[in-house]
Amino acid sequence: MRSRKVSPIEQVAVHGLLIIWLLISVIPFVWMVSTSFKGPGEIYIFPPRWIPKNPTLNNYIDLFQEMNFGRPFLNSVIVSLSTTFLSVLVATMAGYGFAKFRFKNKNLLFLFILGTIMVPGHITMIPVFLLLSQLNLLNTYLGLILPAIANAFNIFFMRQYIMGIPDELIEAAKMDGAHEGWIFFRIILPLARPAMAAITIFTFTGAWNSFLWPLILATDESMYTLPVAVSVLQGQYGENIAMQMAGSVIVILPLIIVFLLTQRYFIKGITFTGMKV
Repeated sequence: MRSRKVSPIEQVAVHGLLIIWLLISVIPFVWMVSTSFKGPGEIYIFPPRWIPKNPTLNNYIDLFQEMNFGRPFLNSVIVSLSTTFLSVLVATMAGYGFAKFRFKNKNLLFLFILGTIMVPGHITMIPVFLLLSQLNLLNTYLGLILPAIANAFNIFFMRQYIMGIPDELIEAAKMDGAHEGWIFFRIILPLARPAMAAITIFTFTGAWNSFLWPLILATDESMYTLPVAVSVLQGQYGENIAMQMAGSVIVILPLIIVFLLTQRYFIKGITFTGMKV
């Protein structure tokens, strides 16, 4: 079939809509960053100044001195990186098992895992909380990390991608005497990097932005993560909008950095996984 030629008017209309959507998405973020560098006198000026006349770092300094924001930041880094690493590793191993191994009731077990995706996370919070309480893991890093390691969507995602890896590569490695550990770490992991990058972004974003579970599990301020610390900041410094915006920038900035570092693999993983059957 011949593809229809797009007229110049249609191109201008499409690009115009994309530019409008881009501005709608970017303007709040730009205002947030700009406000975080403003002093108390510039916040309520109308019309608002997009570029602060006297930019200052006092809002960021006050966050780490008065609110001790360093501890929640460290907690978020530890919890997010640990959760992401373990979740991606478990999902890749499970996806490899479901894609390339044959064992009894494999399809039934996989359907059971997929079924857990339809269960809202809020329903399982109470049983998981009681279980962790019995294990004395409340207000600990392990308590924050363990419930998020086994992610059904990540397992499904990796299984779909690894199914597209030719079986001949694995059979050839086995004929050369390679064991399963060597095959997994030397063949599967390098070939699955695009899909792993995709679920890395999903998992890291979810762990970094998680609010309700750390709020429930952390009984002491020393275990607060950044989203919980920002909510406390809004309660204690509700009138200091500039400090709140500075806290929001600190929360969002690592997510942007992670996406920029992995976007090439992320796009490739999404594209190729969508082609698998």
